[in-house]
Amino acid sequence: MPAGANLAEELERARVAWLYFVGGQTQQEIAERMNITRLKVNKIIGQVRDTGKVQIRVSLPLSDCIALAERVSARYGLVESVVVPDVADYLEQKRVIGEAAGMLASSLINGQDMGVGIGSGRTLSYAVRALTAKLRPTSWVVGLTGGVTSGSSTNTFEVATAFARSLGVECHYLTAPIYCANPESRNAVLLNEELTDVLARTEIADIGLVSCGPLSHDTSLTQIRVVKDHLDAILNLGAVGEFMGCFLDYQGRPIDHFLNESIIALPPDKLKIKPISVLVSGGTDKIPIIRAILRAGYVNRLVTSESVARALLQGPR
Repeated sequence: MPAGANLAEELERARVAWLYFVGGQTQQEIAERMNITRLKVNKIIGQVRDTGKVQIRVSLPLSDCIALAERVSARYGLVESVVVPDVADYLEQKRVIGEAAGMLASSLINGQDMGVGIGSGRTLSYAVRALTAKLRPTSWVVGLTGGVTSGSSTNTFEVATAFARSLGVECHYLTAPIYCANPESRNAVLLNEELTDVLARTEIADIGLVSCGPLSHDTSLTQIRVVKDHLDAILNLGAVGEFMGCFLDYQGRPIDHFLNESIIALPPDKLKIKPISVLVSGGTDKIPIIRAILRAGYVNRLVTSESVARALLQGPR
């Protein structure tokens, strides 16, 4: 599996080829959809023709993933999906998904004047490796959640910092734990005006890049004491996973538990109204929560793996 720029170039070539030769779109439509020049689209199509990789169907290795992405987008009403091949190694799979997300983010934000909201997690931390975009100096990055007490390089503070450094802009942080002890404690924390200003910034950010997590006992989130103490109750209430710290049921509805009223983070329904919202996540253990997020319409774009995409196309929407 090629890494970094090679992966980004191969995904881009495969996507252009599939949309043109299989999807029947014009070069101009592809250029507008992928935010690249028509000249570049024409060049890629010429390269693909010259290599003989177009027969009755596109024979590029990733063309099946492109077709899967189109079907997932159509089923869940997404603006766009990116599907990468399955990789046996757990961390390598996260890397490949993350790098694909970095390429997608670059095409969406390059040269803009905007606010970029960043979630947490290892997969998102890999996105920075393939991030080639630069923002205008007046742009900024904001972490979308408070922090956890463990998980170096995957904590929202580290991930947001890495994005801001790569994009060359200022970073803002929700400098509080992701969970307070109770709703009253949350209200007390939010008496800090600087913190409420940052929370407001999470709402006005133009784009949100986020991940999600299962409710297994070995994640950094479920190791937080207040979550660990109430995990059985959360599961009994029908939670299938967490999304920016919010525990959701299979339909994507927040469960009725006090922890969902004690979060320092952007609420999922606020993410839903952003012009650009991207879920970056893979792994078969996350299928229930990914499906729940898509059912509820919290995001308009998805980056995931082939096996997850196939599962999302099976059974009821």
